[in-house]
Amino acid sequence: MTTARQTDSTDSTDSARSTGRTAEFERHRPRMFGLAYRMLGSAEEAQDTVQDAYLRFRATEPGSVEQSGAWLAKVVTNLCLNRLTSARVQRERYAGPWLPEPVLTADGVLGPLESAEQRDSVSAALLVLLERLTPTERAVYVLREAFAYGYREIAGVLDLGEANCRQLYRRSVSRLAADEARFEPSERVRRELVEAFVDAAREGDLAHLETVLAADVLWWGDGGGKVTAARRPVEGRVKVLRFLEGIAERYLDGMELTVAEVNGDTGLVARHGDTLFAVVTFEVRGGVVAAARTVLNPDKLAFMARQLTSG
Repeated sequence: MTTARQTDSTDSTDSARSTGRTAEFERHRPRMFGLAYRMLGSAEEAQDTVQDAYLRFRATEPGSVEQSGAWLAKVVTNLCLNRLTSARVQRERYAGPWLPEPVLTADGVLGPLESAEQRDSVSAALLVLLERLTPTERAVYVLREAFAYGYREIAGVLDLGEANCRQLYRRSVSRLAADEARFEPSERVRRELVEAFVDAAREGDLAHLETVLAADVLWWGDGGGKVTAARRPVEGRVKVLRFLEGIAERYLDGMELTVAEVNGDTGLVARHGDTLFAVVTFEVRGGVVAAARTVLNPDKLAFMARQLTSG
């Protein structure tokens, strides 16, 4: 016969075990969120994926998981592969250009961004390019480039042969190779350039804006059919300046423009009162802005809006 004391003892043991597993998972959460975000380009979906992984982790038998980090990386990667299959169909039907959801990264929410490679791996520019890859190619590339996994580790995550993983990596690099020179090496130059852009935008100084834009600059906008945004990129300095002048006339009054670390680099955050209006990330080459990507779709701004509120 089970006594109340025995029941209390069992409950206490289960509670302690659950608390320990939760603490173990939380150690890995930023890294797992960073993996899921790179795979999906969506902060909201990455959150859901990590939560699914957490529930699976808690359901495992005590002692059955020897290396929790490796186990979670495999679960998260495969959950992402499942999501990417349906996501591709949705993105093909997306209204206008598709851009990844912006994320504030100064607080380490995506895990360590200590090297240029790690920062590049969460940039909007690269996340857009990764859409060219198949889901499996994307997984191999992310695990190799962002997390420095060896081919044996990648093979274990994806249940593939090492030779196959090497081939998939070479193929993914080849498909992205044309844009390898997209990143400006100097972080200081990038920040100064974005700050100059923001200052000129605040003042409506088109002459100054002209000096920071490349002649063939591209300006992308993602409204997702929810808000007004150009369905095609605005191309060329003259057209972009004209476009920005129109935006300033319609929206700049009362708009707060600030510089923040977005996706591992310097970005622009535009707020109107308590509402997050838009987030712009910049691609810099040769000391000028070569491309800008603006997310206006409120669904894609929800995650960052919560970050700003909690911060």
